[in-house]
Amino acid sequence: MSSKICGAREALSCIKDGDTVAVSGFNLTTTPEHLILELFEMWKETGHPKNLFIISDTLPAVPGRAFDKVFSELYEMPNQDFIRGVLMPFIGWSPALMKMTLENRIEVYSWAIGTCSYWFREAASGRPGIITKVGLGTFLDPRQDGGASNEIAKEKKTCKVSVVELDGEEWLLYQAPLPDVALIRGTTADTDGYISMEEEGFYGTVLNIAQAAKAQPNPGKVICQVKYVVQKGSIPTRDVIVPRSLVDHVVVTPDPDLHRIAGSYVYDPRLAGHIKAQKTKELEALLPTPDKIRDRIIAGRVLIEVMKLVANLKKPAFGNLGIGIPVYVSWMAGEFGISDLLTLTVEPGPVGGIALVGPDFGVAISPAAFLHMPDMFTNYEGGIIDFASLGFMQIDPKGNVNPSYSPVRVSGPGGFPVISAGSPRTYFAGGFTAGKGIDIDADGGKLIINGDGNITKFNNDLVKIVFSGPQAVKSGKEILYITERAVFGLNENGLILKEVAPGVDVEKDILAKMDFKPQVADKLETMPEVLFYQSMDPLKEYIDNMLKESGML
Repeated sequence: MSSKICGAREALSCIKDGDTVAVSGFNLTTTPEHLILELFEMWKETGHPKNLFIISDTLPAVPGRAFDKVFSELYEMPNQDFIRGVLMPFIGWSPALMKMTLENRIEVYSWAIGTCSYWFREAASGRPGIITKVGLGTFLDPRQDGGASNEIAKEKKTCKVSVVELDGEEWLLYQAPLPDVALIRGTTADTDGYISMEEEGFYGTVLNIAQAAKAQPNPGKVICQVKYVVQKGSIPTRDVIVPRSLVDHVVVTPDPDLHRIAGSYVYDPRLAGHIKAQKTKELEALLPTPDKIRDRIIAGRVLIEVMKLVANLKKPAFGNLGIGIPVYVSWMAGEFGISDLLTLTVEPGPVGGIALVGPDFGVAISPAAFLHMPDMFTNYEGGIIDFASLGFMQIDPKGNVNPSYSPVRVSGPGGFPVISAGSPRTYFAGGFTAGKGIDIDADGGKLIINGDGNITKFNNDLVKIVFSGPQAVKSGKEILYITERAVFGLNENGLILKEVAPGVDVEKDILAKMDFKPQVADKLETMPEVLFYQSMDPLKEYIDNMLKESGML
């Protein structure tokens, strides 16, 4: 049997004009950057392959790298015919792709990360697509945008979402074209084509993407980028992630920089799970820390809620913290010495450890475990986690949430729709206003509002609905919307004001700065005064006492 090891051009020559190409990659982790750039160079030199449709489990790029480098060049070519469309759950790391989306230059579809990840598994199983309740009542629902991010996508419907009824209940069916070719990444291949991933930051959806490309009725090709090649049979059995039957070609990257474990790291054994580094102040310093007292107040209020949950459950809380203010919850738990009472996860697979942010988001230092990405999203969609805390940009009277879309920014939903729809308890966290002019302080147990932002975040209409309040109520979810001056709940009538910060005038500081008047609880509570001091000591004492009373500390 001839070796599967070959050069990039030889391997990529199997891609034909008009093919659907699946590509692994969450930022730069598991991204076959060498293959992506070589494919682009082939097109620039020969004009082929062209009119490709790209499907990914997330976005194989960070600014200036991989697909962002490709789209940055394509943006300057008004008549490019390399890529005709993409299905990518997150495009925020590619400013050029966002501009091409807004300018209707190519078809762009954005499903939730978990939905895309599941879709590869379902497609590989020969099923018509993925059936889920995720997306009902949001922009993913075909009665809104059906996951299409621009007008050309709405017209072409290369990827489509349909409403189906099962046992009298509505579900969504997500469908996309099967991949003709898959570009994936591992660490080591033997000469037979068995693939291991020992120097990757997680497993992601690599295996499922390969399986989807090999599914009937028209099995395609799988090309795997690796760092090393070893002799047949020399990879330990338990280390093999992709078996040889799923791999047609193996390409060794000529440059380790094109095989980064994360955006800022070529390789780090702590990210690969090879070193269980003890938590130290130096490591904890990698966590984002709030530079505004407003953000600290909000994170502290979320932490109180999470620790109430720990006290009630009598076990560490299993959860997910989204980007933005929620990431400070992990930092604060570390400052208070209660990190062990949180088992936190990152969408592509790491469990525990210290999750990194920015272009390194997705990996964690010294994780306790790795799951394949579809399995991680099962924890979210199935409500197996205990809680999630996610950011918000806009909230409407029904409790619907837009976390990231604006008229000039189409970043994609990321993992937000699955996490927020599935978690039994979601604590949305964000500043009450946004924009210029914010000047918030606190002292002596009271909030001090010196200035508010010029952007209202509680609006009658959202740019896009990414979380459905009515669906959450129907499913019996516990939902809180936490800001520095007010905490809202959710019931069958929509948003309800439940708590206000000490020192705040409800009419002047809250209701007058919303585009609508929410319900107001008959008994309006006061947010814990311990949040509103310059020092965090009162908050730490408050939480410690709560945990001691429950026996959890």
